[in-house]
Amino acid sequence: MKDSYLNFVNSPFGARLARSLGLPKPEVLHRYCADRPEFDGLIAIGAGREPRLLDALANLVTSIGMTSVAHESAALWVPLANRHGLMTGRFEPAESGSHGKLAALLFDASGIEDSSQLEPLHSFFHDTLRSLGKCGRIIVLGRPPEACASPRQWTAQRALEGLTRSLGKEARRGITANLIYVEQGAEHGIEATLRFFLSPRSAYVSGQVVRIGVHTGADALPAFDWIQPLAGRRAVVTGAARGIGASIASVLAAEGAHVIGIDIPTAREALDSTMRQLNGTALAFDIAAPEAPAQIAAALDEQGVNIVVHNAGITKDKTIAKMTDAAWQSVIDINLSAQERIDDALLAAGILRDGGRIIGVSSISGIAGNLGQTNYATSKAGVIGRVQSMAPHLRARGITINAVAPGFIETQMTAKIPLTIREAGRRMNSMSQGGQPVDVAQAIAWLAHPGSAGVSGQIVRVCGQSLIGA
Repeated sequence: MKDSYLNFVNSPFGARLARSLGLPKPEVLHRYCADRPEFDGLIAIGAGREPRLLDALANLVTSIGMTSVAHESAALWVPLANRHGLMTGRFEPAESGSHGKLAALLFDASGIEDSSQLEPLHSFFHDTLRSLGKCGRIIVLGRPPEACASPRQWTAQRALEGLTRSLGKEARRGITANLIYVEQGAEHGIEATLRFFLSPRSAYVSGQVVRIGVHTGADALPAFDWIQPLAGRRAVVTGAARGIGASIASVLAAEGAHVIGIDIPTAREALDSTMRQLNGTALAFDIAAPEAPAQIAAALDEQGVNIVVHNAGITKDKTIAKMTDAAWQSVIDINLSAQERIDDALLAAGILRDGGRIIGVSSISGIAGNLGQTNYATSKAGVIGRVQSMAPHLRARGITINAVAPGFIETQMTAKIPLTIREAGRRMNSMSQGGQPVDVAQAIAWLAHPGSAGVSGQIVRVCGQSLIGA
């Protein structure tokens, strides 16, 4: 579905009219394209007291081929960068009212242990934010508050969430801002996550907090190629015939996975077409049927799978006073209970391999609730509960479980929403526009990545930093 307003205000005439009338002008987001460089430009680096992650940042800058520029807050960065052979110079902030060409701002706040040590954050972002180009990236790195040694350190690290989310709302111009909490000892496992949040792949992910823990699975991290990190892996995607499911399947296949798409028998023709284009495998099952888990397990048993994406879902919207028992139960069963039954079958039989990935699709409705969607919101909140409750139990096998929570995504379903409500959904976020199915797919591909082994139990919103919900 096209956003006519977005296209109009980014045309020459529309842009002039928007300026003269003071209308909002959403930025055309830079999304990943295989024929364009994924990483390019300058990164400004800042740091607080006794930064602990600068070695990891130096390795990242080297591996992606970008150039770093040090802010005075990162006094330790210069000798460290010299040790890594990086091209580093002193950053000069832009003049008031001008916008520079920095591609990203990275701030290492991992050493901040007291609220009195938060001042370098103001200094860094005060000097650099105006120099960040369109669709730039802001990433703050800290330590998980719940793992801090003292209440003061917990307080200071928790304060980073308010800063990061506010930056995402102030920056505008398609700029994203996200916070990554890195557990002590997990420094070696942050590159895949940093790459995602620096890349155009995360164009519609902003205002998010992600925790990276120490990978303690049964197996060591496997070797992988950054261009096709999922090569040799098998991925199951439910609801794969069309829409977001088809986009998820396409992105996973582009990263090297063999995709097994599952959808209802009535969608068999569309499913076959989608899987044929991806050289994948089509399985026509009704996931809500009692026999479906055993059937799916039997179909996958010979080779097993590495990735399971629970995308299939339905809506049957009514206020609860008008909702039938059947409408309530079918939504709960398909959106939530079927996931539980399928995972139980795959885990019990060892069909989901150790070191595997389970990824659910929740929703902003599951976080904030929604008028006329008590059944849907209940099911999507339950997906969040599954992720949070199962993560500790799967840890010993090296299996991660996470979920994405999309906001307003341009699909056939949202195209049926009345115009005024649809426009509100599009504009009520920091990007002032709806997301695309590929935005959800790229976030899922990051969570499926072999380098994301330390990311588990997380709910990541793909919502352009929606004003709805937390």
